[in-house]
Amino acid sequence: MADQYDLIVLGSGPGGYVAAIRAAQLGLKTAIIERELLGGICLNWGCIPTKALLRSAEVFHYMTHADAYGLSNEKPSFDIAKVVARSRAVAKQLNQGVTHLMKKNKINVVMGEGKLTGKGKLSVAAADGKATELIAKHIIVATGARARDLPFATTDGKRIWTYRHAMTPPEMPTELLVIGSGAIGIEFASFYADLGAKVTVVEMLERVVPVEDAEVSAQLAKSLQKQGLTILTSAGVESLTADAKGVAAKIKTSDGKTSEQRFSHCIVAVGIVPNSENIGLEALGVKTTKGHIDTDPYGRTNVPGLWAIGDVTAPPWLAHKAMHEAVTTAEAIAQALGNTDVHPHAADPKNIPGCTYCRPQVASVGLTEAAAKEKGYEVKVGKFPAIGNGKAIALGEVEGFVKTVFDAKTGELLGAHMIGAEVTELIQGYTVGKTAELIDEDFVQTVFPHPTLSEMMHEAVLAADGRVLHI
Repeated sequence: MADQYDLIVLGSGPGGYVAAIRAAQLGLKTAIIERELLGGICLNWGCIPTKALLRSAEVFHYMTHADAYGLSNEKPSFDIAKVVARSRAVAKQLNQGVTHLMKKNKINVVMGEGKLTGKGKLSVAAADGKATELIAKHIIVATGARARDLPFATTDGKRIWTYRHAMTPPEMPTELLVIGSGAIGIEFASFYADLGAKVTVVEMLERVVPVEDAEVSAQLAKSLQKQGLTILTSAGVESLTADAKGVAAKIKTSDGKTSEQRFSHCIVAVGIVPNSENIGLEALGVKTTKGHIDTDPYGRTNVPGLWAIGDVTAPPWLAHKAMHEAVTTAEAIAQALGNTDVHPHAADPKNIPGCTYCRPQVASVGLTEAAAKEKGYEVKVGKFPAIGNGKAIALGEVEGFVKTVFDAKTGELLGAHMIGAEVTELIQGYTVGKTAELIDEDFVQTVFPHPTLSEMMHEAVLAADGRVLHI
């Protein structure tokens, strides 16, 4: 007899394990299937361990610039193996935390490769080849995504890396090529540059971090170039060949010229591929778009009883979006099973913040200025520079700014865009404001503590209304 559940979750990344926890809290008999490590890519090979690496690079940056703070630190150095070991220890600690949460919430963990075998049916193949059959009233697919390879060059982990290889490098790169300037590419470019590598970033679009506001992109490019990085936009890599000594890349620059350049290593960060193949979707007739599962705002697919969340679905492909979807979908399932006390709320994509943890950091929520104008809004824009903020000056972190975009007619906050120190921690203030549908006057009347970086947020709103105080 197959084991029977109210809910089975396929995949234990931030979406999957949160969905399982919320379902268990609501009294559903729940199982979760994982083929590798609880916590998925984000916790074990993505969001968390990369932040540990970036923290080490940040500390090293301060060590090498100690004199600017009236301190001395002669000949600072680092051990890349120890830097990586610290990152892996952080990931292991959190993996163990998820294991504890599964036990605490009485969620059955089934390790192995899961595949849908029919409506409400799953088969899990363990490492020893033994298969376990499971049945559930509802199933959530939370299988995530993986790094996309270049069509002309496969990552090998030796000279050509994905983000996963870049987190456990076999050696420290000396001349590094980063293909792609989205969050992953820019974060690794920043990390290795801070540790002393000569870094070149190639982006096929006209600016780095292209999803961000144009002014933020321009500031980031300026900051990175000041740090010594080479930034090539409107450019492309036409071929990539690895040998024992390094990587040869043919790069076509914005002027149309192509030249071959050599690097010690290359990181490919050109997007993701959803993990939607070989899990039984085709046989059930599940609708997809370019491999990503189509869902409604609550996670429902076109197949009754089958749901999907996270990176295997539509963008934005962010861990916090997956977590919110997880709660929404688990509550929708509980509601479908007769729980009248839950009221799931789907997230508005415009209210999902994005963060990039390079140096300086980048964070945003809502529409860019250009996107707001394209949608027909009459906008008023406020901008406040970090150089005008007392805390930023005291920290020695005066690069960057905060920018707000409001509807000139209603005062609605349409978007907020930041670049500078710790802005990934600040953006939530604007995210709360957007979710609560606050207007400019609400922010104006809010008291911001002094001295803090958050005062830049207040001043950016004041600037939009022509009332800025400190510039």
